[in-house]
This record gives sequence, structure tokens and C-alpha cells, in this order.
Amino acid sequence: MLDECKLTITQLSGAAPAAAETPAAVKPDPVSEPQASPEVQQPVITADNSTDIEAEAKTSKAAPPAPAASSSIRVGIDKVDSLINLVGELVITQSMLSELGNNFEMEKLDRLSNGLEQLLQNTKELQESVMRIRMLPISFAFNRFPRMIRDLAAKTGKQVELKLSGEQTELDKTVMEQIGDPLVHLVRNAIDHGIEPAEERQAQGKHSEGSIHLNAFHKGGSIVIEISDDGRGLNPEKILAKAIEKGVVDPSEQLSKEDIFSLIFEAGFSTAEVVSDISGRGVGMDVVRRNIQDLGGRIEVESEIGKGSTFRVHLPLTLAILDGQLVRVGTETYIIPLISIVESLQIKSEQVNEVSGGMVLYRLREDNVPVIPIYQEFGLEADNTELADALLVVVEDGGNKIGLLVDDLLAQQQVVIKSLESNYQRVEGISGATILGDGSVSMILDIPGLIQGASRRAQNNHGRAA
Repeated sequence: MLDECKLTITQLSGAAPAAAETPAAVKPDPVSEPQASPEVQQPVITADNSTDIEAEAKTSKAAPPAPAASSSIRVGIDKVDSLINLVGELVITQSMLSELGNNFEMEKLDRLSNGLEQLLQNTKELQESVMRIRMLPISFAFNRFPRMIRDLAAKTGKQVELKLSGEQTELDKTVMEQIGDPLVHLVRNAIDHGIEPAEERQAQGKHSEGSIHLNAFHKGGSIVIEISDDGRGLNPEKILAKAIEKGVVDPSEQLSKEDIFSLIFEAGFSTAEVVSDISGRGVGMDVVRRNIQDLGGRIEVESEIGKGSTFRVHLPLTLAILDGQLVRVGTETYIIPLISIVESLQIKSEQVNEVSGGMVLYRLREDNVPVIPIYQEFGLEADNTELADALLVVVEDGGNKIGLLVDDLLAQQQVVIKSLESNYQRVEGISGATILGDGSVSMILDIPGLIQGASRRAQNNHGRAA
């Protein structure tokens, strides 16, 4: 049948070209066949009209370099059609603006303003369309779990049922590639630590088959992935006792239930009595939290003894663009991710308290929020060095809050993130950079890093005071 074959004709080096198939009654004259010159590179012609030159077949014995690893993405034709239509609209707007630019007169000012607004609208739609192309359903990450859970259940002798929901929730391809390993570790922990053996579950009045539920949904400008189980849950008393034994926390320190649960993400921390090749080695959970934070996300834990646990992962939809609040410190402009901002306020002097070690705390309702002067953090000259004259931007990550001291609040806008580490080097307190509309470069603040730095300074001050 037609279109069901592929023809490849390859010229062998130093040999006469192979004769094409001809009827038996017609024989090509071998004398008339031209001999290939050994110095000439001969092409390999394939049926798909592509040509490959066998370079350096005789002159070099070195193997050709391996092709660079590349990745691809499958895109629906509807998304491609939408992108083509938007490009067409952009071309029309550009042509209109170009015509207005010729012999411009003040009478054309209204048409120019309308054209610029149309250009802005087309650019936004084009940006959203391109970002949709990068989005994939999270089912690509969830599809690995049915077999993995079946194998782990057989290995541990437990009965486990997997429930999936929200598989069509879309996530940026880059985020999805990097969230796979943390999800695997959380699911393995749920089977090893959370789900009880069938006999133990029946003794507690539960169904002999445990359940693990993976759920994904959009919330605001982020995606939430939940890993839930109906197992034995986390024991806060046991976790706290282990933390005190390891010296992670002070015995006299009062911790909330959420603070105790966050201890499981400390490096080397494990309450498992038996070490297995599945979990309980004291490694992994700290890496899980760090990987999630590197993606600009955070993880929360909810648990009740005897009823199960839920690990809730909050992630940005994309790593390429973020919604940011522009702030000014002296002559520099910084960007704070909007998702991290709790509130902005004018400082009241009576709410400021200075503790040992020079740490300044601001009383915000029920919380004492450490104040971080940005001008001191990055060695700048600020307009306002007195707390009473400055603005405080309260940010939060992982349940911890700090206040960033700034001179002024500017606009809110979407910014394209440029990696500082790949183009320069890693800078403490900075997660990336972007280029503003006036062409200047603005740094994006690393909120988790600033919070961790404030926590370290507080611990050091507490140690010196002790």
C-alpha cells in the first residue's frame, strides 16, 4: 500500500553506488557507473527528504560527540491555533502603530494611546497562551504511583488502596519534573510509617485495607497537592521526646502542634524504631522540604493520632513568571513575591521591642515579628533608618513571619524570573533577578532564605545570652 514504506539509499564509502531496482529485462551497464571519489563526502538520502552528510569518514577516527539531551512536550492543536491567532493580532497592531509613527501629529494621539492599549492586551494574551503550552496535567506525575504502591504493599505485607483525584489539574512542566521525587518520598513514608498492618487496623475497628489519597487542585495563584492516608497518624509527644533527646529543641521550650510536626523535616530526624530500605533512615524529609522551597513552595502537615495524616504541598503554577510587589530601599528597587506577603503597614513606635543581641521585634497582634532592615542586609544607604519613619512588609513562609523594612511601596506587576546563579553566582537572600520596564535590573528577594537567616541570628543571640 502507498505511504507505508520508508526508502533509504546509503552511499557506501569507497564503493560504487548501489543500482536502483530495475526490471529484469533491463540491466544497467556497470562500465557506465561513476566511481565515488574517496575524498568526497557522500550524502545519506532518506525518504523523508532529509540529508545527512557522513563527515570525516576517512579523515578522522574520533567518534562524533553525543547529541545534547533534549526534552519535548506534546501540545494540543487548539493551543497552537490560539497562539497563531494571537500572533496575527499582534502583527496587525504593530502595523497600525508603525503607520501612526509615520508623520505623527498631535491629532493622532488618541489613536496612538488606543493602539498601545491594544498592544498591551495582545502581549498579555500572548504571554498567557505561551504559558498554557508549558502546562501539563499532573497525571503525568501521578501515573507512577499505582504500580509503586502495589509493589510496596506487597513488600511490606500491607493492604493499600490508592485514590487519585484532580489528575487533570495543570502544572508547569519544569515544576512537575522537579516535584516527582518529593512526592515519591512522601508516599513511601505514608505506606511505611502511616498505614498499619491489616491485623492492627482490624483491632482498631478500621477496614483492613488502608487508603492513600493523592489530590491536586488550584488555589489562588498556586497549585496544592495533598498526600493523605488513614493510618496511625503522627504522635506529637513521641516526636517532641525524640527532638529533645537529639538536642533539636530545648526541654523548656513551648511548641505548638504545628511546630512539633515541622520537626520531622529536620536533617537526620526519624522516630522509626526499625530502619528499613523504604524509610526510617533519618534522611529524605529535610531534602523534601528543601526541594519544595527551591521551587518557591511550602509544605504543611495535618495529623491526628489514629485517623491519619495529610501533607499539603503548595507550589507556584510556573517558575518563569511571578506576581511581585515592587519596593524601594534607597535608590534600589526589589521585588517581593505577592504570594509571600501577609500585609504592609506603617510602623508604630509603641509596638517595637528590642531584645538581646540587637534583634528588633514588632508586636503584630498576637505575634512578635522579627524586623529585617533591607538596607542593612544588603549594605545600602536608605532614606529612612529610623523605625518610626519606615514601612514594614510582613512576609510568611512555612508558618514563620518576618518584617522587611523598606522606604516605599511601588507598583505590583508580573515579572519574568532570570536565574542569578546560572548567570552570575548564588547570592544570599536573593532568589533571582528581572528586568523592569525602564530597562533597570531588579533583584527578587528570597523570602525562605531571609526567614532562615533571621532564625539563625535569633538562635545565636539566644545562645550568647544564655
